[in-house]
Amino acid sequence: MVALRLVAPGTQLREGLDRILQARMGALIVVGDGPDVLSVCSGGFLLDAEFTPQRLSELAKMDGAIILAADTSRVARANVHLVPDPNVPTSETGTRHRTAERVGRQLDVPVITVSEDMSLVTIHRRGEKHTLEPIPRVLARADQALQILGRYKARLDAVSGSLSALEVEDLVTVRDVATVLQRAEMVRRISEEIEGYVVELGADGRLVMLQLEELVGGVEEDRRLVAKDYFHSAPDFELVNVMRELGELDDEAMLDLGSVAGVLHLPPGAGIDSALQPRGFRLLHKIPRLPEIVSDHVVGRFHNLQKIMRANIADLTEVDGVGDARARAIKEGLSRLAETSILERYV
Repeated sequence: MVALRLVAPGTQLREGLDRILQARMGALIVVGDGPDVLSVCSGGFLLDAEFTPQRLSELAKMDGAIILAADTSRVARANVHLVPDPNVPTSETGTRHRTAERVGRQLDVPVITVSEDMSLVTIHRRGEKHTLEPIPRVLARADQALQILGRYKARLDAVSGSLSALEVEDLVTVRDVATVLQRAEMVRRISEEIEGYVVELGADGRLVMLQLEELVGGVEEDRRLVAKDYFHSAPDFELVNVMRELGELDDEAMLDLGSVAGVLHLPPGAGIDSALQPRGFRLLHKIPRLPEIVSDHVVGRFHNLQKIMRANIADLTEVDGVGDARARAIKEGLSRLAETSILERYV
């Protein structure tokens, strides 16, 4: 991701690469001039000159590699012969590309190749290879992904609203919770893919980023609070473990609600249709200006949502951090949420 930002549209390095492509030339560029990079350099000459796109395209006329500073602000060396470890594996065929992959694997620095024959720009780093695509094609993919994200977000909103109503009525099952977590995780994964497109688009990805932020605003927090409401805690198993295991589920497991529910580490014998009681964190979070630390205190005092909803003003004021005004806000806020959730479910 960091390497993609270096060559995103709007950067000087991308302008220099575009100039090399337009001139139908090839190039081998290493972004980094530390001692490890210099240890595989042979020959060439020291420049230490300010980086400009024009200077990069002129230096590309020579056969050797170009060494840039890690922040691409300066050209350190040019016409360099790179001598990486020949035992480093490579799947490339051309000399330039084989060298690039080996250096990227050996030194963990971005190595950029410009193919003279194919007019392609490729980045090698940590054994991964990414070929830059034309901006219109990336925009088309991002637009398609946004449309898919919109449909998944609409479905997430529906199942999330249904869960709120079921929580108020104390009718929640493992299936309901797993469905919300499944949809929220799918939305997160699609948004992560779109973020990659935004990075690759650079200055051209501003509108895509605005649409993405509008679609996924609050999803990550809601996903975390659903897990916080239902997971079975243990001394060696906390909320962070739930979020990590959910993120590590493969695509096939994500389609299985039983596998999704498994990340909550529910008590033995809890089936997909077993009843669950929410602690109440998610609905308390919907009350304006109620800090999460206060929500934690409320849940710690009453243990589950139904008891919190039955508590009167006097009971709530006994909670640390809850005065008369905040107690009324909690009571009235939960009443409004209950009424709204049930109306949305049955009307």
